[in-house]
Amino acid sequence: MGNFDSKSFNPQAFKYLVDRVPNVKTNEIKKSKALIGNQDIKDVFASQNGTEYAKVVMRGMLEGDAVNYDGKTDITASTTKTFERGIVVVGRAKAWVEKDFAYDVTGGVDFMDNVAEQVAEYKDGLDQDTILSVLKGVFSMTDTKGQEFVSKHTTDITAEDDGLMKPTTLNSATNKACGAGKKKFTLVFMHSDVATTLENLQLLEYLKYTDKEGFTRDLAIGTWNGKLVIVDDALPTEEVAAVEGNEEQGIVAQEAYTKYTTYVLGDGAIDYEDVGVKVPYEMGRNPAKNGGEDTLYMRQRKVFAPKGISYEKKQQATLSPTNAELENGKNWCLVHSGESTESQRSYINHKLIPIARIISRG
Repeated sequence: MGNFDSKSFNPQAFKYLVDRVPNVKTNEIKKSKALIGNQDIKDVFASQNGTEYAKVVMRGMLEGDAVNYDGKTDITASTTKTFERGIVVVGRAKAWVEKDFAYDVTGGVDFMDNVAEQVAEYKDGLDQDTILSVLKGVFSMTDTKGQEFVSKHTTDITAEDDGLMKPTTLNSATNKACGAGKKKFTLVFMHSDVATTLENLQLLEYLKYTDKEGFTRDLAIGTWNGKLVIVDDALPTEEVAAVEGNEEQGIVAQEAYTKYTTYVLGDGAIDYEDVGVKVPYEMGRNPAKNGGEDTLYMRQRKVFAPKGISYEKKQQATLSPTNAELENGKNWCLVHSGESTESQRSYINHKLIPIARIISRG
């Protein structure tokens, strides 16, 4: 049986092993084009070593009404305003003691290959958790324009019929959010209970993955109306208590139920960059603990920046936001032109932001 060995551990070789393992979910999300690279973000963090927060200038957007071209009316010119978006780097770290991995090692499988595969899978889930926290924060925005975005990009069907997903729900929700831009939507995050509803309607088909040993298995990834579906029980849920009916007061009885949140993303919904760390992997040895043990450490710094939405860092205790801080709506707002008076600001057109939310009973 293999084992961690801090004396012989090669961090560069191990990084190569981890990077070689397919991050299945992250790769599929990238294929959907919901996650895209952003050169401006990459440049700002590459040129400012150690920077964990920055304002990235968005290209000026043309605005203003056209005049009547009738040979009499003067043609008026307007300037483009500068829009800035706050970008935060999310840093995460984890450590594993050998015994956490040792029980997974089987005969004939290289120990460090096995460890690398598990680390890659862990990081895959870590990134997905970050994305879900960012989305929860976006839909918790508290300012006037932010709440307006939340309202226009949310479709709540809990009061309709049985409150369950229907074949037409996705199309209606994306149209409400982005109108003609609904064709850009390519990715859906949903709870397994919602996925089960779609399975029962024969609307969801799961993808399969063949690992390096040749074993084929179903993934928690499917397709719905040509859109990629990621199934994750970390999606937000809310328990709604039963209501006792009262005919005299006109109160209709209602059984308890669960509200499920489903997120829908389009092309370029989230800018993604891995800005890196000085030492992504290293081994440490404690000769005293448990008679001597080796520990593997992992670190990463990444950016997940939703399109057209700025992270304002209003409530963040340290240099890297926790998931709870990412979920805090006070830290987010729609990108605007920066005037101190809200009424004087120009805001990004909400229909340009391909992010939507569906709330259902399953």
